[in-house]
Amino acid sequence: MASSPPGSLAAPVPVSAGAPRGGAPLAATVLAALGIVYGDIGTSPLYALRECFSGAHAVPTTPANVLGILSLVTWSLILIISVKYLALILRADNDGEGGILALMALATRVEGRAPHLLLLLGLFGAALLYGDGMITPAISVLSAMEGISIATPALGHFVVPLTIAVLIGLFALQHRGTGSLGALFGPVTVAWFAVLAVLGVASLLRSPEVLASVDPRHAVRFFAHNGAHGFLTLGSVFLVVTGGEALYADMGHFGRRPIRIAWFAFVLPALLLNYFGQGALLLREPAAAANPFYHLAPSWALYPLVALATAATVIASQAIITGAFSLTWQAVQLGLLPRVRVVHTSEEEIGRIYIPVVNNVLLVSTVALVLGFQTSTKLAAAYGVAVTGTMVITTILAFMVMRRVWSWSLPRAAAVAGVFLVIDVAFLTSNLVKVADGGWFPLLIGSGVVVLMTTWRTGRRLLVDRLREQAMITFEELAARLESRRPVRVPGTGIYMTGHPEWVPAAVTRLLQGLNALHERMVFFTVLAERVPRIDPDKRLSIEPLGEGCFRVIARYGFLEQPHIPSAVAQCRREGVAIDPGTAVYVLSPETIIASARPGMALWRDKLFAFMARNAARPSGFFRLPTGHVLEVAGQVEL
Repeated sequence: MASSPPGSLAAPVPVSAGAPRGGAPLAATVLAALGIVYGDIGTSPLYALRECFSGAHAVPTTPANVLGILSLVTWSLILIISVKYLALILRADNDGEGGILALMALATRVEGRAPHLLLLLGLFGAALLYGDGMITPAISVLSAMEGISIATPALGHFVVPLTIAVLIGLFALQHRGTGSLGALFGPVTVAWFAVLAVLGVASLLRSPEVLASVDPRHAVRFFAHNGAHGFLTLGSVFLVVTGGEALYADMGHFGRRPIRIAWFAFVLPALLLNYFGQGALLLREPAAAANPFYHLAPSWALYPLVALATAATVIASQAIITGAFSLTWQAVQLGLLPRVRVVHTSEEEIGRIYIPVVNNVLLVSTVALVLGFQTSTKLAAAYGVAVTGTMVITTILAFMVMRRVWSWSLPRAAAVAGVFLVIDVAFLTSNLVKVADGGWFPLLIGSGVVVLMTTWRTGRRLLVDRLREQAMITFEELAARLESRRPVRVPGTGIYMTGHPEWVPAAVTRLLQGLNALHERMVFFTVLAERVPRIDPDKRLSIEPLGEGCFRVIARYGFLEQPHIPSAVAQCRREGVAIDPGTAVYVLSPETIIASARPGMALWRDKLFAFMARNAARPSGFFRLPTGHVLEVAGQVEL
């Protein structure tokens, strides 16, 4: 019932997202952004450089290769994160919100076939993030725990069990919300980045010649010397920028300015110093390539460092998990996935939610990944494919925003987007060689989610068509039936929930056919999810009298809001619709879907849609309808 009208893809002209949200002090918002936004990219030093020199496509640890890899790392952070995301993509906000679905809503303002193609791109980019959400906790926590085998090699066999224990504990706590833990995220992440910088500086002072890698000519020489093998190493270099999408996705929580300040003042310097420090260590001790991050620390500091790294990776994983909850909620509101059970973990902030089914799927997947791959090096083969695919799609959607929303000229938009597309495609191509070694996993997950989204979206459209044929009538037809049949009008108010404001819900037809009775006062109530994050409460309702005691009410919500129908009904009463909430009955029209060979979708997709519909959250709970005031008038529909 929460749906958008067909073709309603318009988004508002972007507004400023530069200020911190909620009026919070800038320093506090920057601190919070450090803990939430930069957790993922901040844990990359645990494994990124190691994979370049000891991973599946490693290069020899020679001085020239060390300087070349560091040059690639440096300029990847600058071009991808600093320029592409922080300078450019953060400008593409949808009413202050970011993320690939928000970007898709902006990009699909174009006309013709492009919106459909861009919608599919946006869906696939969003779907790939689920694969990332499964791999990130597994590789992050596993790479942190592997420090135990560096401190005490005899304890190496405890790494996998301890990793699984941490992951189970992390997911088990999700239902309690992250409010109390969130206050610790910023300080712990500050400590993590400070330690990264200190470890890097200590090593850098012993081999300052590594700073020469800032010269991009070292990257050029690296490719010239290593050829195709050097290009494949880009798949490992890319690990330093994983987490870049989080900068954009979390813009709505913090605003552009705090995210940019946190990056340039703290995160980027700390990351570069640590990578330079690891490179300096490799110049002195090439054998340290097996785990250059932990070899930066003195032996007495290894266990405290493992503890801090574990805390940092848990924070990074938490951000990914809550991001998956948010992404799922947006997809439900936009009509891309069926209703799911949502638990609000904070009475103060509606954005803090817990979705049990998503949490359980992520838990099982991450534990299975740890058991299946055993080491973070093997997991790294699966990492990167999903993120690079999403980044390519982000660039394409951003190009459409430049042209259609920002009104850039074609040469200007093509030049800017073309530069980033070349970089993104290079990273994607270098990661595609990992498909056989584990990169198939995020692609499989992403493809599966796209099938679910497109099946649900198409199935809902077909369901409406079948209902129109079978049980739905127009309001003009209803008026004619009320005039000719004169049904019994039962005292009280019936609030008839319908996802389509232009059609009378099927429950009305069934009541007329079965009982020839209707409520004395009928309110046809439609919930529409708009492709904007939030709706002004004063503009939420549209009320239209239809005569014969009937009213049509349309309640609009943004894709970040959860409908609360009793509150909307109370607003209707304040605006002149005589509804007694104590006696009003909410009438639903649940359908039992029967798969058939009728034209529309393949039979297996019909069955999949029917399965999804059966397992969707009940609308009474989803819309928070009052217990004891719900009447279901069910029917069967052959799809």
